[in-house]
Amino acid sequence: MDFLMNRIMPVLVKVGNNNYLVAIRDGITKTIPFTIVGSIFLIIANFPVSAWTDFIAPWSGMLSAVSNVTFSALGLITAIGVGYYMGETFELDAISTSLLTTIAFLLATLTDDFTINAAAFDSTGMFTAIVMALLTNAVFRFCLKRNFVIKMPEGVPPNVSTSFTALIPGAIVLVIVWVLRAVLGINLNEVISTVFSPLVMGLNTLPGMMLYSFMVCLLWVCGIHGDNVLSGIASPIFLGLLAENVAAMQAGTVPPNFISDGYWIVFMCFGGTGSTLGLVLNMLRSRSKMYRDLGKMSLPAAIFCINEPVIFGFPIVMNPMMMIPFIVTPLVLCAGTYLLMTIGVVGRICIQVPWTIPPVIGAYLATNGSVGAAIWAAVEIVISYVIYRPFFKAEEKKQVERELAAAGETTAA
Repeated sequence: MDFLMNRIMPVLVKVGNNNYLVAIRDGITKTIPFTIVGSIFLIIANFPVSAWTDFIAPWSGMLSAVSNVTFSALGLITAIGVGYYMGETFELDAISTSLLTTIAFLLATLTDDFTINAAAFDSTGMFTAIVMALLTNAVFRFCLKRNFVIKMPEGVPPNVSTSFTALIPGAIVLVIVWVLRAVLGINLNEVISTVFSPLVMGLNTLPGMMLYSFMVCLLWVCGIHGDNVLSGIASPIFLGLLAENVAAMQAGTVPPNFISDGYWIVFMCFGGTGSTLGLVLNMLRSRSKMYRDLGKMSLPAAIFCINEPVIFGFPIVMNPMMMIPFIVTPLVLCAGTYLLMTIGVVGRICIQVPWTIPPVIGAYLATNGSVGAAIWAAVEIVISYVIYRPFFKAEEKKQVERELAAAGETTAA
């Protein structure tokens, strides 16, 4: 634990607190309401019951319109959101950076005949949107630092003054993007996607997903919100993979990706990160009064994938004994889910569900009605219970001894 805390954790904390990654993470989260609403319409239009699909068939096109728009605008929403938070994080005018990032994104994704390319507005443009936000932020800060901006007299309204402050940085950004895309003919969206493709392909594999799971859980063991720290890197990739699955489902073909947005929450986070629902169930029948009370208190939250009471109350944080099942359980569930998806027992995720959705229900809805996914989710809870059992019993034994000792001291007093 000393090596972990003194050597590894400072590096991970530094990465997690990086202002650029924080801004990207906050901007990406703005896509969530749209994808969830789009997924709801997708469920209504494609609910896997023959009687329902026959009944809804005349309106399926209208219902699919919402999901088509929301998932086809992920890149555009990313440009708006990341551009805004990039400005807010670095104390720039957030509206100006958001608007300029969006215009730069539109310019960077032009077609070869220099018209707006709506096809790049979807998940394929998310990384381009992030790069445009980084470029906008860099130019803005460069110009402000060197006072290379237009300043209006004091009597001018703030909104007008701010607009003129953004004039020179905005012109520089757009000229840079225009030269690259229009003059030199570089397909920026394609180039940027190619640069990030190794990362995308890495997370779309079982080893990549297991490494991601290991890092998230390791951060939590050290008291750091691992999901938030790594979401700035992983979220654009997972959302892009989900969008591909959604498009395939709408086209009537098999979703291509085993791993996508929702895989982590739906199949590996029963009760929260570390799949601690199994630990909560162990606590409910504990010989220790403290653990029984903690289990009863934690169960309602655990059903909705919230486990801070367990992580900090049991505790999991800085507990070498409980670190083992906390990390191992999600890895086992990850490998099992991937295997069952490859042989067709568990359906692939093609619908985004809220992260607070209860177990089993979430798996069924996220896979558009895969019964195998629902059954496997129920089995996963049992697996979580079994893996946590021996480690919990070791901790329970020590806690019971402490409680008996405390009771003896009270009696003597």
